[in-house]
Amino acid sequence: MTLRLACPAFLAFSLSFSRGPVLLSDMVIHIEAKEFWIFYGKWIRMDKEKRYSDYNGYLRKLFGMRVQKISVDAGLSCPNRDGVLSRRGCIYCNAKGSGSGAFARGLSITQQVEAGRIGMIKKYKAKKFLAYFQSYTNTYTSCAHMKALYDEALACEGMVGMAIGTRPDCVDEQKIALIQSYTNKYLVWLEYGLQSVHDTTLSLINRGHDFKAFVRAVDMTRDRGINICVHVILGLPGEDRAMMLETARVLANMGINGVKIHLLYVIKDTPLDLIWQRGDYTCMEQKDYVNMVCDFLERLPKEIIIQRITGDPHGEELRAPAWAGRYRETFNMIQHTLEKRESFQGQKV
Repeated sequence: MTLRLACPAFLAFSLSFSRGPVLLSDMVIHIEAKEFWIFYGKWIRMDKEKRYSDYNGYLRKLFGMRVQKISVDAGLSCPNRDGVLSRRGCIYCNAKGSGSGAFARGLSITQQVEAGRIGMIKKYKAKKFLAYFQSYTNTYTSCAHMKALYDEALACEGMVGMAIGTRPDCVDEQKIALIQSYTNKYLVWLEYGLQSVHDTTLSLINRGHDFKAFVRAVDMTRDRGINICVHVILGLPGEDRAMMLETARVLANMGINGVKIHLLYVIKDTPLDLIWQRGDYTCMEQKDYVNMVCDFLERLPKEIIIQRITGDPHGEELRAPAWAGRYRETFNMIQHTLEKRESFQGQKV
């Protein structure tokens, strides 16, 4: 049997072996028939069927093949950074705005998509692709400019749709109508950054909008062929378990189609970085986060597609917690915890 694993130093490699335990540095692997287990202080079973509605599985069922997102930097801005609302941004966001910097390097949309397409073919053997407008706020411009950006991306080879990241206070009827116009031919997801349903939290993290703005945006978008994905963050300052689960409960009843769950980690040179260095913010422990994600999933209907269950920060930007850089470990611990609980998405809806 040949398995591709990730070692504790996060170097990818392949191993070929039959059955039995193999000691590899501080990680032990045990093969048993078609299953294998990894020991990270406790045994974690790998490659089992997920207990939630995962995004890759959804895309494979929809298109019958591997479909990958290609991140696109459209060179847009954000009202929370350009002075319209604020110049500070959200407390956890740095100047890159989750961007790749591709636009600043002079790469066109077509060039970005083509480079991403080649990379995804090599890495995943993907055959179809979605353009993911990720950096900053991708409806924060005119409808004419939005159309030009989307048309350019979708004209590239192998494109079957797009995902558009934005803020709930940066859409209106005209922009939603434009996005809807693509749904007859393409798969379209509109991703709203919400983070929490609690206005006290939204104010504390300097989001620049309230929960009502999100409700208006969802009401405007729903039932138009546009899939709605909502970003939430666990571990926000001042939020306890009850508040985080209230976010899950509210979203469960809003008719949305997908959720991305993120960990609040501290990025260098952000307002949160200063708060953390003063000792006024403590990051979640890995085990607490894992349990919280499982609790959250149990309260979301199984029809909601889970596009992400933890963050994946750039190593050179991460300040804390250190475990946030161990994406695969956290991912597998969530699966293991659901199995140990004999739980699944929607169990407590």
